[in-house]
Amino acid sequence: MIIGIPKETKDHEYRVAVTPDGAAALIAAGHAVRVQTGAATRIGLTDDAYRAAGAQIVADAAAVYEADLIIKVKEPQTAEIPLLRPGQILFGYLHLAADPQLTAQLLDKKIIGIGYETITDTSGTPLLAPMSAVAGRIAVQAGAQALTMAAGGNGTLLSGVAGVAPGKVAIIGAGMVGSNAARVAVGMGADVTLLDRSMDKLRHFDDLYQGRLKTRYSDAAALAALVADADLVIGAVLLPGKKTPKLITRHMLSQMRPGSVLVDVSIDQGGCAETSRPTSHSQPTYIEAGVVHYCVTNMPAACARTATQALASVVLPYALKLAQRGMLALMNEAGFLNGLNVYQGAVTHQAVAEDLALSYTDPATL
Repeated sequence: MIIGIPKETKDHEYRVAVTPDGAAALIAAGHAVRVQTGAATRIGLTDDAYRAAGAQIVADAAAVYEADLIIKVKEPQTAEIPLLRPGQILFGYLHLAADPQLTAQLLDKKIIGIGYETITDTSGTPLLAPMSAVAGRIAVQAGAQALTMAAGGNGTLLSGVAGVAPGKVAIIGAGMVGSNAARVAVGMGADVTLLDRSMDKLRHFDDLYQGRLKTRYSDAAALAALVADADLVIGAVLLPGKKTPKLITRHMLSQMRPGSVLVDVSIDQGGCAETSRPTSHSQPTYIEAGVVHYCVTNMPAACARTATQALASVVLPYALKLAQRGMLALMNEAGFLNGLNVYQGAVTHQAVAEDLALSYTDPATL
């Protein structure tokens, strides 16, 4: 199989899904790998390193998109859509439930679209987990920066100082994003409350942090009270494959102190606040209802070197299976099959179909 690794074109996206070591593994398995020149140069993975692994370096994206299998990080951007061709396998983050336009384009192109974010195993979502961990940790750093006066924040230092109380952080969701955000926020010395609807998770974190972290069951009253009192709110809500519910209303945001901050990590699935809208690393924040919003849709790209190392290691085993066996790799592994979002004009993930009001096709019938 010919495998294409394009250079990402999303704003400030420097990650790559396959490293030179990964390319070498795919080539050793009998496949050809084409890498667009400069695909990972910014994070220290040079064209020469890919050549040494046996990959072919090509000058433009069109040559990469001639491949049978495209392995990338982010969803195709506007300029990439015309390069896709019917029957091609696209393997990357898709987040289709929040993007009806992209879904329609992939259906029209009759692409076989496999989303990292909906592949499952016994641990959960193995290809989403490492980026969720990175995003959770970045969320606190980004929130702390957004709280500074120069960024439009209210000037709160999350750690506080002697004689001054620390800033208050409310983290909504105790999954991979939330747990990693809590780890960094507690480490900074902030006053942190973690909300979730799983008592098992809340008991776990209560035992783990031994009083250094507060936990609350996430009902409507607790959520409203904690959001209103927080200096930094981190939205870490995830329903795999589905659009994120709007748990934070505009009214809740209006009750926050002016210059408080919302970091909505859920934004790539639509965001968990009514006031959230996608931003980029070039323009990461805006102010609405008096609150600084940070809603960057590719947060892990801020630390692309670390993120690439974490992502590539979990992508490679699936890439090898896909390259070796094609669709049979999915049909013989239920968790892998959960990653199939669209197949040659049909929506094959039930959550995506429900959220976009489209017909669902059971992939087993195709």
